[in-house]
Amino acid sequence: MDLRPILFVTGILLCTLATSMLLPVFVDLALGNPDWKVFFLCMVFTGFIGGAMVLTNSSDRFSMSMRQTFLLTTISWTTLAVAAAAPFALSGLQMSLTDSLFEAVSGITTTGSTVMSNLQEAPPGLLLWRAILQWLGGIGIIVMALSVLPFLKVGGMQLFQTESSESEKALPRATQLAASIGIIYLGLTVACMICYQFSGMGSFNAWAHAMTTIATGGFSTYDTSFGHYDAPWAEITAIVFMLLGGLPFILYVKALRGNWRALLNDSQVQTFLTIVALAITFMVIYLTIQNDAPLLEALRRASFNVVSVITGTGYANGDYNAWGGFAVILIFFLMVIGGCAGSTTCGIKVFRFQVIYSVTVAQLKQLIHPHGVFTPYYNHSPIPKGVSSSVMSFFFVYALSFTFLAIALSFVGLDFMTAMSGAVTSISNVGPGLGDIIGPSGNFEPLPDSAKWLMCVGMLLGRLELFTVLVLFIPAFWKN
Repeated sequence: MDLRPILFVTGILLCTLATSMLLPVFVDLALGNPDWKVFFLCMVFTGFIGGAMVLTNSSDRFSMSMRQTFLLTTISWTTLAVAAAAPFALSGLQMSLTDSLFEAVSGITTTGSTVMSNLQEAPPGLLLWRAILQWLGGIGIIVMALSVLPFLKVGGMQLFQTESSESEKALPRATQLAASIGIIYLGLTVACMICYQFSGMGSFNAWAHAMTTIATGGFSTYDTSFGHYDAPWAEITAIVFMLLGGLPFILYVKALRGNWRALLNDSQVQTFLTIVALAITFMVIYLTIQNDAPLLEALRRASFNVVSVITGTGYANGDYNAWGGFAVILIFFLMVIGGCAGSTTCGIKVFRFQVIYSVTVAQLKQLIHPHGVFTPYYNHSPIPKGVSSSVMSFFFVYALSFTFLAIALSFVGLDFMTAMSGAVTSISNVGPGLGDIIGPSGNFEPLPDSAKWLMCVGMLLGRLELFTVLVLFIPAFWKN
C-alpha cells in the first residue's frame, strides 16, 4: 500500500494543528503566563514534523483507494490526538502521559470527558487549547461525515451520497463544499460568542464556550460547567446553539443557497426535534410530579440537560443523578441516540433509527401480506440496496463494542454504574457519565490508568463510526 498520500494529508493536518497553537501562545503571553513557552515549543515541533511529512511525500499524482482512506482516517485522528496531548503533559499542571492523552482524545473527538479539576485556576492558554481541540474536532467530523464516510459506506452513511453529489453540482469541488461548511461553522461560533457575551459572560469564557457549544463538545472553564453561572439567558443560548450544532450542516449550505425547505422538510431533522421535545416533556412531568419542582424550574433544567446529552455536548447545570431513576434511565438512552448525521453530534445517530423502523414496518407488512411488495423509505425516498444491512451491522457492532468495553472497565475495578455509563459515554462521545464518580458533578481523574486507556480507544471508535477502525484488524484488509 502506498503510504505517501496518507502521510501527506496527515502532515497537512499536523501543520493546521500547529498553527492553532498560536492562539494559546498569544493568550498566555498577554496574561503573563509562562506556559506560552510550552505552546511555542509544541507548535514548532508539531509544525516541523507536519511540514517534513508534507515535503517528503508530495506528488503531482495522488489517488486514494478505499483501503488508503480507511487507514488515513484512523492514522490522522490518532496522530492529531497524540500531538495535541503534548501541551497538557508539558504545562505547569504536569499532567501524566495517560491523563494528557485522555484529555486530548476527549477534546479532539468532542467527547468532553475530563480529568482536570479546579479548572477556574488552570492556565488560560490550556483552557483555550481544550476549546480549540473540540472546535477543530467538530468541523473535522462534519467534513468526514459528508465527504469520507459516504464513500466508505460505513454504517449506512452511503444514504448521504446523493446529497453530497447534489452539493458537488452546485459547488463543483469538495474543497469548495468544505469551505462553505467552514464559513457556516465559523459564523455560528461567532454568533454564539456574541450571545454569550450579552448573557453576561466575559470575553474569554464566551469564546471558549462558543467553540465547545457549536462543536457539541462540552468542555467548560469551570468545574461546575453552566452551574457556575446560574444564568437562564446563557442556558437558553447554549440550548439554541447545541441544537444548531446537532443538525446536518449540508442542509445549512442548501438553505443559504435558497433552498430553505431542505432544512425544514428533512425527516431526520423532524424526527430529531420530535425526540427532543418528547424527552423534555416527559422529564418536566417527572420533575414536577416526583420531585415537586416548580414548573419553570423543571422546564429549565430538563430542556438544558436533555439537549446537552442527546447532542453529546455534556454541559450540565445540575446533577441529574439526584433526580431519580426515570431521569437517569432517560439520560442513558438519550446518550445512545445522539443527533443527526452530518452534524457535530455523537451516538448512533437518528437516521439509523429511522432506517431500522422503516425496515421493521415493511417486514411486519410482509408477514401479514406474504405476496405483497413493501419498500422501506427514508426521507420520502426508497432506501437504497445495501443500506439496511449496513445500518443493522452498525447496531450490532455498536452493541458488541459497548458490551466489551463495559466488561473491560468492570474488569479493571470500576463499579457497575461507572463501567456501564463510562462505556456508553465513550463510544457515544457524550462527556459525563452517570454515578458519583464520573457523573456531572465529578470527573474521570479518579479512574485507574487502565480504564482511561480503554476509554480513549472507545472515544476514537465512536467518533470514527466503529467500522473505520475495526476494518484495520481484519487480515484481508492488508492483502493485495
